[in-house]
Amino acid sequence: MSAQERLTDALYGIGWGTVKKLPEPVAVRLGNTIADAAWKRRGKAVRRLESNYARVVPDASPQRLAELSRAGMRSYLRYWMESFRLPAWSPERIRTGFDPKDVHHLTDGLAAGRGVILALPHLGNWDLAGAWVTTKLETPFTTVAERLKPETLYDRFVAYREGLGMEVLPHNGGSAFGTLARRLRGGGLVCLVADRDLSASGVEVEFFGDTARMPAGPALLAQQTGARLLPVTLWYDDSPVMQGRVHPPIEVPEAGTKAEKTSVMTQALADAFAGGIADHPEDWHMLQRLWLADLDPRPSDGERP
Repeated sequence: MSAQERLTDALYGIGWGTVKKLPEPVAVRLGNTIADAAWKRRGKAVRRLESNYARVVPDASPQRLAELSRAGMRSYLRYWMESFRLPAWSPERIRTGFDPKDVHHLTDGLAAGRGVILALPHLGNWDLAGAWVTTKLETPFTTVAERLKPETLYDRFVAYREGLGMEVLPHNGGSAFGTLARRLRGGGLVCLVADRDLSASGVEVEFFGDTARMPAGPALLAQQTGARLLPVTLWYDDSPVMQGRVHPPIEVPEAGTKAEKTSVMTQALADAFAGGIADHPEDWHMLQRLWLADLDPRPSDGERP
């Protein structure tokens, strides 16, 4: 393990060990202080966030983009502060910490025994949404996580999410798709963050007026298993309660090849994501390159786990 990897792992360890012990108002103030300090330094991640917001809000002035990026960093740190504290939250705090709309799309799908796929963008705090599902709905689910470096950091995230009631599969393990398909055929629930492709097999979509690539997995799983595919968007308001919406199912087209059906379904996912992001751009935590025009052959930016 390199010195940088040891430092990264140590910092995350401090976060999980210390932040969860803080009173909530103190944790909120700490998160805002860290976010503002990072925003003022205008490092690579902040500049990329602002560049992405410029695509989402193309008529925004430089002042508006700066305001958005500051709010975006505060939202991003709220995600981290909540995530560090989630293992210490009571079941009641989890149940009351998220207020999603149209949950019947999810519960109806589960009741039908078809299996359900929830697909989300990097909006709000999907770990909190997942904890709400396992606590409020008492429904376990399976998800996928990128294998991080150092390995000890990946192990921390797996243990953390498993502690919240999730089954976590490595993204690059080779057998994740098959396991997800088996869970769905058994009537289970699968949750996937799906607004940025981490493979070479992504689907090109139109996203805020330009071409991006998003993962084919959600659409392929729905086609192969008959599971219900539901987009989900999340956002924060001025309260401690996160908001969200479960969108209507994305249907499998009746005609076309597998590739054509996958393209149509992934574009429908992208459109649902775009609506939620446009309504709450400051809660979209995309600190990496996304659009094809912004990509280059250099190694990709570090991923948020």
